[in-house]
Amino acid sequence: MVTPSHASPRTGASPTGDIDTGEVRVPLELFALDSSLGHVDLVLSRPETERLHAALSYQMLRTDNSGRRLLPEAV
Repeated sequence: MVTPSHASPRTGASPTGDIDTGEVRVPLELFALDSSLGHVDLVLSRPETERLHAALSYQMLRTDNSGRRLLPEAV
C-alpha cells in the first residue's frame, strides 16, 4: 500500500541561491500523512526556477470572468 506523502517548506529555513551558477536550493521537510520523514533540498537550475516561478505566479493570480481570484488547482 502506498502512503500519501507530501513536502512542505522547512520551518525556520530559507531558500538560498548561488549567484555564480544561478542554482536555487529550497529546504523542504518530507511527510507521510503528518509524520516527518526527514529533510531534503529541492535544487533547481536558474531556468527551472524561472519556469516554476512563472507557473506558481500564474496559479496564484488566476481570476474568473468577474475578476475574482480562483484557488490554485489541485495536482
